[in-house]
Amino acid sequence: MLERRINPLGRAATADIRRITLGGLRLAVLDIEQTANFMIEMAFPHRRIGRPLYLTSANGEVLARCSTEPMTERLFRSADLINADGQPLVTVSRFKSPTPLPERVATTDLFDIVARKAAAAGLTFYMFGASEAENAVAVANVQKRHPTLRIVGHSHGYLRGDALRAKVDEINALAPDCLWVALGVPYEQAFVEEFASKLGNVGVIKTSGGLFNFLSGSRARAPRLLQDAGLEWAWRIWLEPRRLFWRYLTTNPRALYLLFNESPPSVTDPTRQS
Repeated sequence: MLERRINPLGRAATADIRRITLGGLRLAVLDIEQTANFMIEMAFPHRRIGRPLYLTSANGEVLARCSTEPMTERLFRSADLINADGQPLVTVSRFKSPTPLPERVATTDLFDIVARKAAAAGLTFYMFGASEAENAVAVANVQKRHPTLRIVGHSHGYLRGDALRAKVDEINALAPDCLWVALGVPYEQAFVEEFASKLGNVGVIKTSGGLFNFLSGSRARAPRLLQDAGLEWAWRIWLEPRRLFWRYLTTNPRALYLLFNESPPSVTDPTRQS
């Protein structure tokens, strides 16, 4: 029943992408370069589908929350494409599926690849989310790293009611090719559900979690060794124990249970469809 909530235009736009069902969600079998290329391709005005294409990401915490929070599950299942932003998901897929996930598609890494390609193609960004100070520093740092990238606007994410609706109208008038929404789960997904129909001039929306914290420099990435081992969550707990310890204590065991105790992952292969 939830499958029917997916916009048929979005389904058609992503029909050629192979997916694997893992931990209860259908994840795109794409590497980070392929994901960036797809975003760029779909951001061009002539490829638009009548509303923004909606991409989001899932990790172990998301799998756990979707299994216990019906609203969160619905919001994720409505996405046109879900990337695996968690190394454990990639590792488990290699053991359980003949069509494993090629690599982790971390939004923090994806952003710079898409920014480089967007700058070369003349496409535009809008950056929405985080606090006012955090957002401003993130935008300034992105412009330093990608001086030819056109960022047509940016805003903090602490808006409600009429102010939020006015900001959505402003974003639509600016018509960014790529809108990065960094409000955290499930608020950024709920933002897409509520306002996608009012953002017809936007090409692609990518939900972004804590991306702007990393772009501003206020939060450090884990060392590469920990990232590759699937232990970035442990690094984050070490940096923010009071905020994250209980979250991961409750979601990590649930995610592992879902990954290892479900039936073998099913694969949607568009090359085998008539």
